[in-house]
Amino acid sequence: MNPMLVAKAYGAVQKQVSGLHEEGSRTQDVGAAFSKVLNGAMEQTMKSTQNAESQMIAHSQGKAELIDAVTAVASAEASLESVIAIRDQVISAYQEILRMPI
Repeated sequence: MNPMLVAKAYGAVQKQVSGLHEEGSRTQDVGAAFSKVLNGAMEQTMKSTQNAESQMIAHSQGKAELIDAVTAVASAEASLESVIAIRDQVISAYQEILRMPI
């Protein structure tokens, strides 16, 4: 897990949440903001993966440098690790909620 990516994601969520002012719609807005962050992370991961695949294909055809392919793969790996870390935290939070007494 890359700490910089996690810090950037946390900062993005904080900016979105801090813009909310009304108490009545705060819960819905926070949920929508969290959903946007998750969607953005998934889209970024998909784009990184597609870029890595295209760089690997271009390198195998002799159209790209090895360093470009390696950099693209490393970026895709970092994005995937961030999404996995978010998924793990969401699952952990859900399990904690299930353990709460009613």
